[in-house]
Amino acid sequence: MKVYDERKSTAEEISRLLEKKSFDEVKLSPKVAAAVEKMFGRPLTAAEEVDIIVNDIRNKGDEALFEYTKKLDGADLRPATIRVTEEEFAEAEKAVDEKTMGAIRRAIANVRKFHEEQLPKTWLTPRAYGSFLGQKMTPVDSVGIYVPGGTAAYPSSVIMNAVPAKVAGVPRIAMAAPAGRDGKMNPYVLATAKEIGITEIYKMGGAQAIAALAFGTETIPKVEKITGPGNIFVTLAKKAVYGHVDIDMLAGPSEILIVADKTADYQYLAADLLSQAEHDPLACAILITDDEDLAGKVAEEVEVQLQKLPRKEIAAQSLAVQGKIILAKDMDTVVEMANISAPEHMEINTREPFALVPRIRNAGAIFLGAYSPEPLGDYYAGPNHILPTGGTARFYSVLNVETFMKKTSIISYTKEALAEAADDIIAMAEAEGLQAHANAIRIRKGAL
Repeated sequence: MKVYDERKSTAEEISRLLEKKSFDEVKLSPKVAAAVEKMFGRPLTAAEEVDIIVNDIRNKGDEALFEYTKKLDGADLRPATIRVTEEEFAEAEKAVDEKTMGAIRRAIANVRKFHEEQLPKTWLTPRAYGSFLGQKMTPVDSVGIYVPGGTAAYPSSVIMNAVPAKVAGVPRIAMAAPAGRDGKMNPYVLATAKEIGITEIYKMGGAQAIAALAFGTETIPKVEKITGPGNIFVTLAKKAVYGHVDIDMLAGPSEILIVADKTADYQYLAADLLSQAEHDPLACAILITDDEDLAGKVAEEVEVQLQKLPRKEIAAQSLAVQGKIILAKDMDTVVEMANISAPEHMEINTREPFALVPRIRNAGAIFLGAYSPEPLGDYYAGPNHILPTGGTARFYSVLNVETFMKKTSIISYTKEALAEAADDIIAMAEAEGLQAHANAIRIRKGAL
């Protein structure tokens, strides 16, 4: 990895060092672009392709859904085969390794316990003159959770989507994940879903799955909200259907930013940078430190560990484009650069990591100390791994129980309480030129 010396840089140059590609900037690969051109007859951007797919699903329903599933995923499915059956669940449960399922069950328990502690309460408090104000928490009626597929299977994404939805009390949870060309889904994905209690599962992926969940088809009932990460096509489809349904966030490529001082272990840091780089060629792995010796050691160690990885080509591409080791003049600068980056995952590997937490304003998740590596959060600890990316941690939050709930205000005034507030309300309504609003108060005073 290349080491960038920030110590003589301007603020503008610092920000440029931390720039990340957003999903809007991602171009189709030559292979995908060729397939798109063949399908639609002309070259398209990812956004244009997604708009066509979403509109086709909305207008043609099942016909378009099955056509795109065959063309893009290679799976030839029909209404009778798109939903996972009890026989398929049973087959998956036989195919999985019991030791791995034991680990998955313990992860589910950890995630459930953490999210139960988040659960907000309905509340009602008395006010003057016998009035009451409060808030009612209600789960959304239905949610569609998207689980990525493609080159890998992600039972951890099933856990992170489904468990908080279950804890929130969502009555209907539908899951979508792409099937292989043989029409089968990964057994660990199915077994994990069944363990959590998710049985409405559809074999569909990509933009067509998001559109089917958002608008419904003859086979797929629509949902009220869609959550879960995916590739550029999934993200752009979520953007396209937002407003017809709610979504959790617009997630881009995975990110890690590590804050470290001279006490950090360079081998640990190299391994943690690579843990994100192997996700995707567009994944972002950054280390910021004030120690020149550490920066050099990590740069060398990354190259050593990279050669041993099965996904080294992917990781190498990520590091070449987005990987950075930045040498800062002091820890104050390190922290400020970390806040500018607003990363999905932030690791703090310093002598006293807890001392820096109050100064961190922007991060999806913070991992403290040498023995809290990012994969701990990906799989097991309990907090959710569906996090804001691309700098959106400046305003987005981690997926949580409240993602699946709605807040409704409760207002109950007595005659005496309204009488005390009446003149103020009338004055404000008339200042806005809304006489009928004022009259709704006056008539209760007997003054209309």
